[in-house]
Amino acid sequence: MQPVLFSFLGIDVQTYGVSKAAAAVVAAVLLGRAFRRHGLEKDDAHTLVLWATVWGFVGAKIYYLLENAPTLTAHDFGGMGFTWYGGLLGGIASAAVVMRRRHLPVVTVADAAMVPLSVAYAVGRVGCWLSGDGTYGKPTSLPWGMPVTHGVVPTDVAVHPTALYEAIGALLIAALLWAWGRRLPPPPLTVVAGYLVLSGIARFGVEFLRINEPVLWGLTQPQMWSIASVVVGLALAMRARRRARKSSSKFDATPVESAGTADHTGRVQTP
Repeated sequence: MQPVLFSFLGIDVQTYGVSKAAAAVVAAVLLGRAFRRHGLEKDDAHTLVLWATVWGFVGAKIYYLLENAPTLTAHDFGGMGFTWYGGLLGGIASAAVVMRRRHLPVVTVADAAMVPLSVAYAVGRVGCWLSGDGTYGKPTSLPWGMPVTHGVVPTDVAVHPTALYEAIGALLIAALLWAWGRRLPPPPLTVVAGYLVLSGIARFGVEFLRINEPVLWGLTQPQMWSIASVVVGLALAMRARRRARKSSSKFDATPVESAGTADHTGRVQTP
């Protein structure tokens, strides 16, 4: 673990911050390519990622502070301590503003953003592990269990590298969504639905290995969010499927115009 990569003029450059910057750059590059495939401007993709990143951090910090309000210390107001779901809400809100101002097609942008979002999440999670920010899991005797002796939140006990589990899961989700979208253009918002369902399931499972406290029915807060994510994703998928069926039935019911008129022998005469 290496929370600080290096120091420059007395300023510590932290692994956590560098990983989040790298995640934003990766997201911008991938979203820019996706925009070009859809006939949209690459610069709009970069603007979208920039503001989603800025307000995502703001939302993540506010959510974290509210979540830990009873036990806040001065350390909590520093460069560590962010909550993913707060960042997601902040990012969505800022993205909505950018899409409205730039007159971008919301559904197209939403579907295009899911693979870049998943890859960026993976990059960020690797940074969480390398900085030892405390998002590791429970003690384990498995061969890949590792102590976090030099992390921001150190421990001498071998623990589950849950941040790496999440990174691997996010990359697999990105690969699945990318392959699905490339093979056959899916109905609108089904890529979003797939991301919500798959990421929700992944986080729900990883939470059993983490050290977050249960809040309801023996489930942690991230697990409650995960359930909501899966439910919303399934609802979107069902809605998209119904719309696709309606569109298909309307197309099949459209009468085909005759290419010409028939003579007394029944043969068609083309005009």
